[in-house]
Amino acid sequence: MTPAAFLMGCLLILYFTALSLLFLYGINCYIMIHLHRRRVKRMLQADEEVWRRWQQTAQDLPVVTVQLPIYNERYVVQRLIDAVARLEYPREKLEIQVLDDSTDETTAIAAELVEAYRRAGTDITLLHRSTRTGYKAGALRDGLTVARGEFVAIFDADFVPTPDFLMKTLPFFQDHAIAMVQVRWGHINRDYSLLTLVQSIGIDGHFWVEQAARCWSGLFMNFNGTAGIWRRTAIDDAGGWQADTLTEDLDLSYRAQLKGWRLKFLPQLVCPAEVPVQLTGARSQQHRWAKGSIQTARKLVPRILQADLPVFTKYQAVFHLTNYMVHPLMLLVVLSAPLLLQSERFLTIREHLLAVAAFFSVATIGPSSMYLYAQRDLHPDWIRRLWAFPALLVFGTGIALSNTKAILEALLNVRGTFIRTPKFRIEKRSDTWVGKRYRAPVPWLSLLEALLALYCVYGVFLFLKRGTYLVDPFLLIYAVGFATVAGMSAWESLQARAPDPEPIRGPLPTDAAREREPVGETGEIGELTVVVVPAERTARR
Repeated sequence: MTPAAFLMGCLLILYFTALSLLFLYGINCYIMIHLHRRRVKRMLQADEEVWRRWQQTAQDLPVVTVQLPIYNERYVVQRLIDAVARLEYPREKLEIQVLDDSTDETTAIAAELVEAYRRAGTDITLLHRSTRTGYKAGALRDGLTVARGEFVAIFDADFVPTPDFLMKTLPFFQDHAIAMVQVRWGHINRDYSLLTLVQSIGIDGHFWVEQAARCWSGLFMNFNGTAGIWRRTAIDDAGGWQADTLTEDLDLSYRAQLKGWRLKFLPQLVCPAEVPVQLTGARSQQHRWAKGSIQTARKLVPRILQADLPVFTKYQAVFHLTNYMVHPLMLLVVLSAPLLLQSERFLTIREHLLAVAAFFSVATIGPSSMYLYAQRDLHPDWIRRLWAFPALLVFGTGIALSNTKAILEALLNVRGTFIRTPKFRIEKRSDTWVGKRYRAPVPWLSLLEALLALYCVYGVFLFLKRGTYLVDPFLLIYAVGFATVAGMSAWESLQARAPDPEPIRGPLPTDAAREREPVGETGEIGELTVVVVPAERTARR
């Protein structure tokens, strides 16, 4: 056997191995749909029964701490604090912590709001850190050192919890094995653009189908980092917040479940949130999630495999933690296909091409089927959204290179930094992000994505020339995906910068709070600086 033939044989093995794994990940989407369908009615009725019994009995409500981790959120910080201050809960049993790592005027805006709400009778404190040690995990951990709540609710800056959030989630902690209750994410700006619509469809699929199916089937699920509430003792028992991965929420969730705690998901309860409006922002968010999930897999899969758990539970946990591996697998298949055209073995055995088409179809259509199932269940006008599904496919394939980079960084233990997703308070079509701060950095990876698009087009040409048409549609999808992601990223980076507008500000809680001379208070607690001062004084600190 010649060296060329040996290399081609190795490539062929890698190719069909990747196809087989993609097939399994695709099939798992159908498993999730099946698990959801067989339990959805019964479990929703059971949740309603919990709420009904809770309302009929007098409750001694526990103290709840609400943590709001923020970092440079000048456009959305007031919306967040205002929403949390409207939570329907006894004031004497509600504590709000604004965990601020900001380096801009966000701190001043938050301090003014905190002061006004404190004067209005709300137990709210601004805890400012001068360094981002541990990023979000570090902020949550440091906040817990001074928290007084038995339960801890967490909301990111782009979320707007409904007033009944606590009264709808706390009833499920009557089961003392429940560590955390997660609610479904909603979408404030779903119809702002095709990009926001596509992301909302994907998020709906994850929550309505996957999270619910895992919860109801006794499988491992995860806290999604926001719009959830934890039992404080469960956090401590699981080892607390740890910053050795970029997905501290996924990490804590699995550590808690390995300790025997259970997590609860409430698909009926929705917490609205702002979907990223820039492709570069959405892509950096996916990059962070991909890297963090593989970091968590490296950390916890050995413990999962050694745990006393059913085989199916272990299997699903591994697939859950490694789901982003589909992106390097897809990239391997796409890069290999044109090269394998040089192999006579690949061309002469027609069954190979049939297998390629079948495996690729299942891998590609599996996630889309899950998203379609979720849209049908959640939205009466779901048929009107079918036109967006091709764009969803384009986005999912177009970010394959970026997510592959994230996974390689995780596997090679490249630490990097926590890159936040820019938020601009985009709520209606007339709103714009152009000219505002916090834009994601220019993704130089786009140049390589453009080259990959050309490579895929070349592959389509080669297959057409050889008269083998079964693989062409898939290569064409990737060509369009890479070209679209690269083109949109370049377009966003070229947008003219207008003068940076003032942050969107609303009225403070009471006019009287503005008129009275505020009393400044500061204190040091470890690395935290407790700040309760007027904005102009905070800006000089």
